[in-house]
Amino acid sequence: MKLQRPILVGGLGLSFALWLFDTLQDTFTQVTEVSLLSLVAVGGGLLLFKQNRTSITKFEEELPCDRATVVSAIAKTEVLVNQLANEAANHQHLSSLQEKVSQLQVEIDRKEMQLAVTGGKSVGKSTLIQVLQQNHFDMGVASLKYQETTPLFLEVKETPDTTAINTAIASDYILFITNGDLTNTEYQTFQQLKTANQGTMLVFNKQDQYITSDRESILLSLKQRHTNVASASASPVAIKVRKHGDDGTIAEWMEQPEPDVQQLTLKLAEIFTSQGQQLIWATTVRKANLLKAEAQNYLNGVRKERANPAIEQYQWIAGAAAFANPVPALDILATAAINAQMIVDLGGIYQQKFSLEQAKTVAAEMGALMLKLGLVEISTKAISTILKTNAVTYAVGGAIQGISAAYLTRIAGLALVEYFQVQEVALETGNGLNLEQLRQNLQRVFQQSQQMSALQGFVSQGVKRLLPEMAA
Repeated sequence: MKLQRPILVGGLGLSFALWLFDTLQDTFTQVTEVSLLSLVAVGGGLLLFKQNRTSITKFEEELPCDRATVVSAIAKTEVLVNQLANEAANHQHLSSLQEKVSQLQVEIDRKEMQLAVTGGKSVGKSTLIQVLQQNHFDMGVASLKYQETTPLFLEVKETPDTTAINTAIASDYILFITNGDLTNTEYQTFQQLKTANQGTMLVFNKQDQYITSDRESILLSLKQRHTNVASASASPVAIKVRKHGDDGTIAEWMEQPEPDVQQLTLKLAEIFTSQGQQLIWATTVRKANLLKAEAQNYLNGVRKERANPAIEQYQWIAGAAAFANPVPALDILATAAINAQMIVDLGGIYQQKFSLEQAKTVAAEMGALMLKLGLVEISTKAISTILKTNAVTYAVGGAIQGISAAYLTRIAGLALVEYFQVQEVALETGNGLNLEQLRQNLQRVFQQSQQMSALQGFVSQGVKRLLPEMAA
């Protein structure tokens, strides 16, 4: 059963502990039991507090400490955008990427703080922003821009709105508004924002709508979930005032209390004063990294279009070599020289420098991995089974070895492409190969290619290539 309203574990635990201390019995056994339960409850609360404190400290430590860190992040992004310009000058997204890089240069010295206000439906986001704007509180920054997101959740669904989350993450700081204890869905979304390494404050709004004991319990629970918590009442409930006159008359009216946001504004001012510039820098670095990933994705697409024909060319060269010189068992190392040249060509496409000797070493390592993973045996048996459906082609010597060699060369090429796509540009030759990463790529590509329909299509293509007279 999905938990809709979380139990106030820490708050109730601590309250229960205090009650137990007040009602201790005289017997040693009872005292021992009570002490144990109390220690567990208090220890649980302290553990949650320690975890939250560690999370806040980690976030503060990861904030950029100087301008040079931001400049470096932008420079790495610019390198990729320039690489895309060199390899695909007419790419449809190139001008947009270049414009965004220019904007990042301006972002470094931005003085206006961007504060996102997010949360569920009807938690008081708009009202809180209005109160903060109208009263012109000193927040410790020259200028502050408020950005209200759309509600994170709607009643018809429980999954958080992606647009709202992205809007919040794009800001310098986030106020996550709630009007009570967090639901399970709210808590998971709040954790998602924290995982994005985004500065957040949990704001308990509409606190005036609770009696004192409930308010304290909710605040205690929220503080166990996140160290940085503030309470507020952006629009307090109107209070009925009754006045008795000297003549016995009674006058009643509704009086609207002033908004209570002092705790929130003081905390924001403290954070923005001490970390304001670093928060802006952190936002710029996040944007640079996102732009870098976008440019890398486009660049990989361009390179993949160039890599696919090269892989296809070498797979059939390897297939023809194995077909012309069949052996009782497929020797993957026999095509190592062909695979080595493919590695050199693919490395050139992905800006990974390999000499021919180094490529031969890589080809041998990949062949050994394929044997160790059992890919050679599995693929040979699968291709043999498919070829058996045509007795004529199955009987031709070297057909199984030729198609298997072509298939495994293709697997090796596609695995290398995946491997190269996540590597930084190699400035020197001789960079070591991460065999564990390559092993994972080989397994993943092999599994994706093992669908029977895809394998049957490849075998049919192989027969047409290696046995054109029989395919006709």
